[in-house]
Amino acid sequence: MDRLEAMSIFVAAAETGSFSSASRKLRTPLPTVSRKVAELEAHLNARLLVRSTRKLTLTDAGVAYLAACKQILEQVGEAESAAAGEYSTPRGELVVTAPVVFGRLHVLPVINEFLAAFPEIAVRLVLADRNLHLLDEHIDVALRIGNLPDSSMVATQVGTVSRVICASPHFLAEHGEPVTPADLARLACVNFDSLPSGPVWNFAATAAPQQAVSIRPRLSVNTAEAAIDAAIAGVGVTNVLSYQVARAVDEGKLKLLLRDYEPEPVPVSVMHAGQGRLPLKTRSFIDFALPRLRAALAGQNDKPRVKATARSKQKHATSSR
Repeated sequence: MDRLEAMSIFVAAAETGSFSSASRKLRTPLPTVSRKVAELEAHLNARLLVRSTRKLTLTDAGVAYLAACKQILEQVGEAESAAAGEYSTPRGELVVTAPVVFGRLHVLPVINEFLAAFPEIAVRLVLADRNLHLLDEHIDVALRIGNLPDSSMVATQVGTVSRVICASPHFLAEHGEPVTPADLARLACVNFDSLPSGPVWNFAATAAPQQAVSIRPRLSVNTAEAAIDAAIAGVGVTNVLSYQVARAVDEGKLKLLLRDYEPEPVPVSVMHAGQGRLPLKTRSFIDFALPRLRAALAGQNDKPRVKATARSKQKHATSSR
């Protein structure tokens, strides 16, 4: 029995909660997953998992063994990286994750330049509008949008983005331009379903507390791109992030509204796990990406932006786009 392979399969099964999920994650046949875990339990002469029709549950022995497996597999990974030269020469596969639109607009161009400069590194870019767990998903670097609670994650802020209100000039000529957030109640709106507040848009002003306005969705969509396209087509006013709409505004297809009532900008951060010595491929990408992302975000907001900070201990963002 290959114990390292069995440990890896056991960890995947424990973390995903089922053999079928572990099978999909590892791209390993389901019977193999079940057999390897059974062999491991027989080798240890201990039950690690309690199997039910709904999910797997760790036994007390399984909880302790899971922690030990994670530590052993991490040490083996670091030893292999060192032997392969990842700590002396930038090489190997680098996994980067980012929100879908931000990744396509700002991260992918940086990666394209990076690949040209570092021919021995291959990059896998995972675009997802949810926060992937860096350790569980084997992610080297993550781009996060939002405030980051403290944790063992290491994050470096590269800029900020704002939530903005916009509409097409044609729509505004026909229906009038809102002067205050309350004016949105009389206008057709395009709502982005991923907003935590739903059909309630939040605003702030220098001399007033935060305002919440219930809008009248003429159209609800589940992606920012669809909301922007609908707004350009004159369906209504929409609420998106500044970087998502920057090109349409520059081209005159959309006009920014209610600038004095925009909420405070939110930070954009580059994150990594920060555990142990950082492989050179990861350090090289971070050093390469930081100045380019800062430059890309520098023109995103007209309002004063939060100064980018040095490295700080932070956690996954509670919101991503």
